[in-house]
Amino acid sequence: MQCRAGRWLRKRLGRRGIALALLGSAKVCFGLGYALQPDPNPLGLGLLTGFADIRCWSSVWIICGTITFGFAWLRVGRDGLGFVAALIPPFVWGAAFLWGGLTGEYLRGLAVAAWYGIGHVGLILFLATLPEHSVPHSAPRKARR
Repeated sequence: MQCRAGRWLRKRLGRRGIALALLGSAKVCFGLGYALQPDPNPLGLGLLTGFADIRCWSSVWIICGTITFGFAWLRVGRDGLGFVAALIPPFVWGAAFLWGGLTGEYLRGLAVAAWYGIGHVGLILFLATLPEHSVPHSAPRKARR
């Protein structure tokens, strides 16, 4: 029965939908971590916390994650906004860590910004270009007589 549900879910979501569902779920979980137990002075995020509390910024993760997860259920071609929503939180936080590293507030922020840029933004951009169906490589046809 579990295999049948897994097959149905894979058929319903497809490769891009599965990627969006996983990304969205992870973003919601990450945002909930900061919302439920906020760090009063998060290192490297001074640029963000100067504008709003860390709980506000965690809600960005939760909202964008929910949007990303929701767009997982749409057809290919209509799921693009899900990838855009997935890009927003890591781009914003990566920029804040980059700023913290460049200003000397949090030197490790340079590495964290690179991690957000490569591990999140780069991966999301790659997944956005992922075709839903790929044609397997086949052996060349033999010449006909």
